[in-house]
Amino acid sequence: MEWENKRVLITGISGFAGSYLAKYLLSHGAEVYGIIRRRSDGRLPKNLIDRQIHNEIKVIEADLTDLAGLAHALDVAQPEVVFHLAAQSFVPRSFTHPLETFKVNTVGTVNLLEAIRVKEYDPTIIFAGSSEEYGLVISSPEQYRKLKEKYGHIFPEPENIPELPITENNPLRPMSPYAVSKIHGEYILRNYYYTYGLKTIVSRAFNHEGAGRGIMFVTSVITRQVMKYKFGEINKISIGNVNAFRDWSHVIDIAKGYCLLAKKGKPGDVYNQGSMRTNSVISYILLSLETAGWEIKKIETMKNNKVVQYPTEVDSSKIFGVKFEKTKLDRMLLENEIEFTLEDKGIWAHTDKGKIPIIFDPSRFRPSEVPILMADISKIRKLGFEVKHKLTDIIRDQLNYFLDPSNRG
Repeated sequence: MEWENKRVLITGISGFAGSYLAKYLLSHGAEVYGIIRRRSDGRLPKNLIDRQIHNEIKVIEADLTDLAGLAHALDVAQPEVVFHLAAQSFVPRSFTHPLETFKVNTVGTVNLLEAIRVKEYDPTIIFAGSSEEYGLVISSPEQYRKLKEKYGHIFPEPENIPELPITENNPLRPMSPYAVSKIHGEYILRNYYYTYGLKTIVSRAFNHEGAGRGIMFVTSVITRQVMKYKFGEINKISIGNVNAFRDWSHVIDIAKGYCLLAKKGKPGDVYNQGSMRTNSVISYILLSLETAGWEIKKIETMKNNKVVQYPTEVDSSKIFGVKFEKTKLDRMLLENEIEFTLEDKGIWAHTDKGKIPIIFDPSRFRPSEVPILMADISKIRKLGFEVKHKLTDIIRDQLNYFLDPSNRG
C-alpha cells in the first residue's frame, strides 16, 4: 500500500503515538484526518503542535462515546484505512477509574465498528492493542513459585516455563482494568471480522517511548526527573518498582509497524510489535543518568547492603533463547542474583560526580504488577518489520525533550 493521496482516519491523533503516526503518514503523502475531542479552551493539543502537523491534518471533533459523531467523522474522512489508537491508556488510572476506562476503550471501540458497519464503509482497521494483555508472564520456576505464593492460583497454568519471549499465542492474564478493556476491544474486532467481514487487524504493541511521552508514564517519570536533578530543581529521584522489565521500543518504529500492518497484515489476525529485548526500570534510570552526563561506578541499596559494581556494563548474552543488549544489572535481575524491595528504601548511585539518591516510593507501586514483558516479533518481521532504534536512542530523545524547561513543568 502506497500512502500517496490515501485517505486515512486516526482516532487518538492528538495522543503520543497518534501524532507520530500522523507525521509519518503525512511525510508519505497521505491525506490524514484525525478525531479529537472538543476542548473547552479551544486550543489545539500540544502533541500536534510539537510534531508541527497541526496545520497539515484535517481535524474532526468527535467522541468515541458518541455514535452519531463517529458516523459524521466517517462521512467527512471517507477513509481507506482507520487507525484506532484512541484510549484511556494510563494503566494506573484504570485502577482508580475503571468505568471510564471501559467506557472509552470498550464501548468506544464498539461504537466505531458499528458506525463503520452501519455506514457501509470498507476500510482496513488497525486496532492498537497492548502488551499489557499478556499480563502475568512466567519467566522462571522461582518467579512462578513466588507468584503462586502471592496469588494462590494462576490461570491459565503455564504449559512451559519460561513463557518468553512472548508470542501471539501466549496466555492472556491481564493485571489491570486497562488490560482487560484492551482484550475486550480486541475480541470485539475479531467478532466484527468473523460476523460482518470488516477488515480488522490487531497490533499488540509493547511499550513505545520517545520525545513527548506523557509525563505520567514511567520512562518520562524517569527522564524528566533526571533532567530536573541535572538542573538542581530536585535533590533525589523517586520511583516505584524498579524490578519490572519491559520491552521498550521507539515510537517511530511502532508507527511504521502500524503502517506495515495496514499494508501487509492479514485481516482477523494479531501481531506483536516490539524490540525483542527486555530491560529493567532500574537500568532505564541508570542509563538515563549516564546519557545525561554521569558515569555510574556502582550502586548500593540504602539498607540491606546490596552492591553491584559497574551495573550498566553492556551484556549481550543469550537469555530466553535470544541474544539482546541489556545491562549487567539486567542479567543479574533476570537470573535472580539480586532483587530490590521496599525494605531496601532506595539505591545510592555512585558516580564520577558524587552519589545520587534513588528513593523507592510506595505510592508509585501498582495494586497488581506485570513483572516482565518481552515480545517475540518473528511474525511481523516476516512482513518486513525492522527495529531501528536502540534503548539509548529512546532515552536520548526523551532527555533532549526535557532540556526545555517548559516541558519539565
